[in-house]
Amino acid sequence: MLKKGDKKLINGWAFYDWANSVYSLVIGTAVFPIYYESVTESDGGIIQFLGTDWHNTTAYSYALGISFLIVAFLSPILSAIADYTGNKKRFMQFFCFLGSFSVMSLYFFTGKENVWIGIVFTILASIGFWGSIVFYNAYLPEVAEPKDHDRVSAKGFMLGYIGSVLLLAFNLSMVMKPEIYGITDSTFPARVSFLTVGIWWLGFAQVTFSRLPNNPFKRKPEKDYIFKGYRELKIVLQEIKKQSQLKILLISFFLYSIGVQTVILLASIFGTKDLGLETSNLIITILLIQLVGIVGAFAFSRLSEKIGNIKALKITILIWSVACVGAYTLHREDPDVYLKFYALGGFIGLVLGAIQTLSRSTYSKLIPDTTQDHATYFSFYDVTEKLAIVFGMALAGIVTSYTNSLRLFILILAVFFIAGFVTLSFMKGSKYVK
Repeated sequence: MLKKGDKKLINGWAFYDWANSVYSLVIGTAVFPIYYESVTESDGGIIQFLGTDWHNTTAYSYALGISFLIVAFLSPILSAIADYTGNKKRFMQFFCFLGSFSVMSLYFFTGKENVWIGIVFTILASIGFWGSIVFYNAYLPEVAEPKDHDRVSAKGFMLGYIGSVLLLAFNLSMVMKPEIYGITDSTFPARVSFLTVGIWWLGFAQVTFSRLPNNPFKRKPEKDYIFKGYRELKIVLQEIKKQSQLKILLISFFLYSIGVQTVILLASIFGTKDLGLETSNLIITILLIQLVGIVGAFAFSRLSEKIGNIKALKITILIWSVACVGAYTLHREDPDVYLKFYALGGFIGLVLGAIQTLSRSTYSKLIPDTTQDHATYFSFYDVTEKLAIVFGMALAGIVTSYTNSLRLFILILAVFFIAGFVTLSFMKGSKYVK
């Protein structure tokens, strides 16, 4: 078994970002939201699901919200069981398989006539992705020393950006130039993209699974592991309640995650419906965000070493709040709206990976060094993020149902970023978090 701090172990752990980030980019941000919008936009965007008429954007927001709610409910219990039994890797593998095969199933979503396939497998793919991330994040304290958490966490995000851009470039070549491949069916390029994402995710994840240890603390669970796992959960919850710094970070994380994750999930729809941008404009912006994100994740990981995690995090939060206000001021009537959208994309790209990697590494540093319940601790981190997304997507659904626009919602998000900034200001210093 590879030892903590081993370069091969760290690289194997970080490589899961390379494997799964194609889901975030192609399914969560780029191809699928645009495809979903295009095949459901007729009749004013009204679709039928479960015998009820829904606005397409509202149904999509609620579907994602449901998936996050399910993960938020399951992950603490499953994580406690995983810690008690020492089977983090097995749980991570299960969710990876669920997510990757669900993404592949989106290939069969061809339009309004089978919109249920798009909605159901969007939910399952999201559960698979975010469920696996809980256990993936929980390995960070076990693969690297606290002083290296910022760099290792950033390394994962950087690999994720590079890998996802490579696959997206191939997918876009099919979507935008289908004639090169002899494709005549307008829906086929996007649907093939969903297949490639699932195959990429599942295939490259095997590198990570081959290197991560299973049951590194050599735990020998008794038969009633479900009850014991639940008891493990209660113990960790009581420990968190006693740690004021951890509680403040989780509250702040909840507030600014409402903004970060909903922007990631709804940016393409905002650009299409509210600003009237062409698919090519959206793709350029998404690629710009990814490329700048590589630089941002690296730069802020280094900055945090000089000024501390909290100050670095607060800078990223301020930039996010300014970006939300900037997005609200954009109008489709502006002839230069696409250029301003590009600029905004670069602005967000600078802090997108940074805020995620710093949040993960800061939390990992605040977990007690003596604990062996890393998955359980990170499940609370995950639940906080998922509840934030549920709240954000529900709010987006409510706002769009009344205004048929995301502009007001984007402005509201700036308030949550500011609230997160204020909350984070109550954090005190520690060895690694200044």
